[in-house]
Amino acid sequence: MSDESNKKQMSRRTFLKGMGAGVVGTPLVISNLEAITPKQLQAEEDMDVKKQPISLKVNGKKVRVAVEPRASLAELLRNDLKLTGTKVVCNHGECGNCTVLLDGKAVYACHMLALDAAGRDVTTIEGLLSGEELHPVQKAFWEKDGLQCGFCTPGQIMAAHALLLKHPNPTREQILKEMSGNICRCAAYPKILESVMTAAEGSTS
Repeated sequence: MSDESNKKQMSRRTFLKGMGAGVVGTPLVISNLEAITPKQLQAEEDMDVKKQPISLKVNGKKVRVAVEPRASLAELLRNDLKLTGTKVVCNHGECGNCTVLLDGKAVYACHMLALDAAGRDVTTIEGLLSGEELHPVQKAFWEKDGLQCGFCTPGQIMAAHALLLKHPNPTREQILKEMSGNICRCAAYPKILESVMTAAEGSTS
């Protein structure tokens, strides 16, 4: 075998040996990386996120609670205050299921930081009840079957309530426009419209 062939053979052999060493060494590197477990990483991340105390009014009651800067208003209501009537579906401010009132105006709770609600007045679906008595909008939805599965109903009712605060005697077009941000996957829109119109008639009679 010529010297040139030996050089090529040795080069190939050296390369394969190097590859073998690399493969053998790989678990060692991975092992070192895995020395920090996911739980430890999460614990370190949680330590970096310091909760901040805020005060706000929820359903007429003053509340003081510590929240993470990244927490949404929906998370505060559901996880900290246990007001689970506020539903979270899309978590992107697109479906309206998480609608609540902020200072009397409809907002998407999933699309708002809890910190931004400090000092504000929040009303959820639970806050519409007067003891055991239904709010007129809730009663209208019940009487007119303005729902099917009912999952989106709290958001629909809160949006309707905000609408009637703004327009006590709304036109059909105003209802359709103001309620357009609340999606019903069951397509109960005709009955929802009828429910809102019934609630409006009751509020002006």
